[in-house]
Amino acid sequence: MKRFALVVIGCTFATTTLAAPKPCEELKAEIEAKIQAQGVSSYTLEIVTNDEVHDQNMVVGSCDNGTRKIIYQKNDR
Repeated sequence: MKRFALVVIGCTFATTTLAAPKPCEELKAEIEAKIQAQGVSSYTLEIVTNDEVHDQNMVVGSCDNGTRKIIYQKNDR
């Protein structure tokens, strides 16, 4: 029974660790890699506070426990 309890506690800690929010710069780098893999050459990714978001359709990520957003804008040539 003690082993079962230890397994349950261990799984709980592992789950919370996996769900931990990412730092903004790390998340931005991951998003940037995905965009470049799609062949998009001219774009802007910017980390802003929630108050600075004017169009929710531009938001591609959330970081710092939901206090900041990463916005994407495709630049026309």
